[in-house]
Amino acid sequence: MEKHTTDDLSSDSERPIKRPRVELNIREETVPDNAVAQEAFEEEEEEDMAWGKTQEPTKASDLYLDTINRAVLDFDFEKVCSVSLSNINIYGCLVCGTYFQGRGRNSYAYAHSIHDDHHVFINLETTKVYVLPDGYHVSDPSLDDIAGVLSPSFSKSVVAKLSSPEHIRKPSYDLSSKPYIPGYIGLNDIKRNDYMNVIIHSLLHVAPLRDYLLLSNFRGKESELLKRFAGLAKKVWNTRLFKSQVSPHEFLQEVGRASAGKFSLEKQGDPVEFLGWLLNRLHKDLGGTKKKNSSIIFSTFQGDFRMETQQVVVRSNRSGSDKPLFDIDRETKTTTSPFLFLAVDLPPPPLFQDAVEKNIIPQVSIQSVLSKYDGRTTQESTGQLRRFKCTRLPQYIILHFKRFTKNNFVEEKNPTIVNFPLRGVDFREYLDAPSSHPPTLYDLIANVTHESAAGTTRDKESTVWKVLLRAGSGGGDNEKWYQIQDLIVEEIRKEMIILGETVLQIWERRTTMPSPAANGSNAAPIGR
Repeated sequence: MEKHTTDDLSSDSERPIKRPRVELNIREETVPDNAVAQEAFEEEEEEDMAWGKTQEPTKASDLYLDTINRAVLDFDFEKVCSVSLSNINIYGCLVCGTYFQGRGRNSYAYAHSIHDDHHVFINLETTKVYVLPDGYHVSDPSLDDIAGVLSPSFSKSVVAKLSSPEHIRKPSYDLSSKPYIPGYIGLNDIKRNDYMNVIIHSLLHVAPLRDYLLLSNFRGKESELLKRFAGLAKKVWNTRLFKSQVSPHEFLQEVGRASAGKFSLEKQGDPVEFLGWLLNRLHKDLGGTKKKNSSIIFSTFQGDFRMETQQVVVRSNRSGSDKPLFDIDRETKTTTSPFLFLAVDLPPPPLFQDAVEKNIIPQVSIQSVLSKYDGRTTQESTGQLRRFKCTRLPQYIILHFKRFTKNNFVEEKNPTIVNFPLRGVDFREYLDAPSSHPPTLYDLIANVTHESAAGTTRDKESTVWKVLLRAGSGGGDNEKWYQIQDLIVEEIRKEMIILGETVLQIWERRTTMPSPAANGSNAAPIGR
């Protein structure tokens, strides 16, 4: 038996008489002049005011609302007219989903409403809905879900629950009744942008930055990149999506423009380079300066480290071998610098194979790779010895595992597996700071991994980037983790997380120190 909706059962006599097709004199410019577009926009606003004063409210049955097709609506792509390619005063047809500029008598939307018999349009900036060619404004509660997808909004009470276990226990549903958890949804890999997708997900799960973007209302002189990143954040965490996935196309188009093509959709790139560029660009666009806490980026991710530098001195040690050592009698230069993420080196992979002629994949602990910052381990570079020690740790620590190195011929990949606990890593050993410094226990919230064809060289053609995200506040036996690879979202067992080739991690500071009992079971102090 066929299903019928209420709209299907309404009589045809209730529908307004459709207007005959007429030819319109549409200007032929490819991109209309901005002044002309602004003038047309002001005329439309005057028409709205006049209509409100002279017309009586119209019943919903008279507004062609039954012709709206939510299944074809997609507001993720760049909001430009499909004819003029302009991004000024754009309307979306709610019947076919196509974008047009303006709604006046000489506009493309007006012509579309007559020629294609599509009558309901939404302003992509204001979310106001109009019926064309009549031109009157529609205000109906049934349209709230469309406005919620086009321009989601969040309250402080809703945002406060996004990091709680309660959030993941209440899934949302798309138009096809498919369940999804807001924040843990797929991002389209349009061409080769998976390396940017994992960074987007990672940053949008850092609570201070996420909450700042979700509660923002950028309508002024903020940069287009900042506006589009905030818009993408709101879509990723939206509880009323029509499809349980989001395309980052609009944001990534602006990334390509802002980076002068360095990061594009067409070619594979490095997520660490993209992260560094994005953090610094967002800091600048937010009005940040070199001062601490001058933007949400610095207040969340910026720490400080001390570097001691000394010319190389070679002396024999007790075993009789010669090795570069720090000489306490020799001049040492000390500098303190800020950081947004800490880079750590992996030990060189073995040059030999095992008995079955397979490459030996070494494993190291996170303690050993972080020893670079213990203030005792020395590194030689360009005729100098260097020692590092952190003097201030940020609320969120970003670790970059340097898995790729370049030589004159190829870019080599280090397959070493890094072992790490998911919770309770203590960075105190790498910190030289007063006792008043905030707690130094950190929990993992995001882990970016790299996959490619087996071998020691980096194969960009077969590269796959994945991100593993902690769900809710985590902790205990019920802690959940999700692995996201573009549109594929799946829950993953905690034991499987360390098996990937980790390239990037984000660690979150615990706000309070745990009890001794909890420290024994959950914490993993470095150096123990």
